[in-house]
Amino acid sequence: MSPPNIPLLDNRALRWVPLLLCLALSGCSSYYGQLLQGQLQVLRQREPIDAVLADPARDPHLRQRLALAQQARRFASAALHLPDNRSYRVYADIGRPFVVWNVFATPRYSLAPVEHCFPIAGCVAYRGYYQQGRARGAAALLSEEGLDTYVGGVEAYSTLGWFDDPLLSSMLRWDDDRLAATIFHELAHQQLYVADDTAFNESFASFVEQQGLREWRIARCLPAPDARQERQRRQFTELILTSRERLQALYAEPLDAAQKGAGKATEFERLRAEYRTLRDGQWGGDTRYDAWMAQPLNNARLLPFGLYDQWVEAFAVLFQRANGDWREFYRRAAEIGRLPAAGREQALASLL
Repeated sequence: MSPPNIPLLDNRALRWVPLLLCLALSGCSSYYGQLLQGQLQVLRQREPIDAVLADPARDPHLRQRLALAQQARRFASAALHLPDNRSYRVYADIGRPFVVWNVFATPRYSLAPVEHCFPIAGCVAYRGYYQQGRARGAAALLSEEGLDTYVGGVEAYSTLGWFDDPLLSSMLRWDDDRLAATIFHELAHQQLYVADDTAFNESFASFVEQQGLREWRIARCLPAPDARQERQRRQFTELILTSRERLQALYAEPLDAAQKGAGKATEFERLRAEYRTLRDGQWGGDTRYDAWMAQPLNNARLLPFGLYDQWVEAFAVLFQRANGDWREFYRRAAEIGRLPAAGREQALASLL
């Protein structure tokens, strides 16, 4: 089972529009066909949340979770000025723990992702499958080509406003904060999305999520979010990023495959040792990331780390310069988003 609050596996990186992809192509391949079929199945399962809440025969716990989600949904539009539409005002029971499974791949001695480009959504570092078996099969074929692969389950995704995205049964297992934060995050993608720039998109949505959660808790007269868990998440991410930098340096050296393979194995042993030191020392034995570390490590598993955090502080500065005015913040963020890639990165870096 995936530990909480890890990039990728807090399940917010899937940014495509499956039905439109299929319609935009001359024909539907088996891959695009399963996207179409999977998306349509989710759409068919939707039902208005108001109807569920009004039905006393429905499960009381389900109604309680959906009621909380609707409070967060109303707050998102009224206080955070996020899109006011039917997304997350409908519910779908998908009957499984994940809605899709993402397949990541890299060369054996490189951290460059194998990218896949789609109409509208642009290029991303994974392919998604609505069936776990298909995802594992795709990963197996990539492994036979000599690539490092990783399959990660995704509990929620956004269609960027093209459909009325439902609250999924897979999301209702989360605690109150994570449920509300995910609604803010996904609606932020509907507010602003830049094709081919995952770091910009995820950092923007992560800032909206974090600031939105702070304001949401204040509005409900609750204390600030648990700083300890956020600190541990940042420390774990930094641990992975540091290991990734060392691997990047290793792969750039003029070594043969055997030497790089040995160095790669040594680096992953070092990563596990450094994690144990952090866990048993500063964290006081907190094991929340043990399950993730217990799985086989390779380049592909490291890909998502840092994408959600790279420009969060830059957007925090932008929000301050907008005097905490959400509409002005969105306007300024959109101006940066319209810049060419190099100018966009320079503008964000200057905010830091």
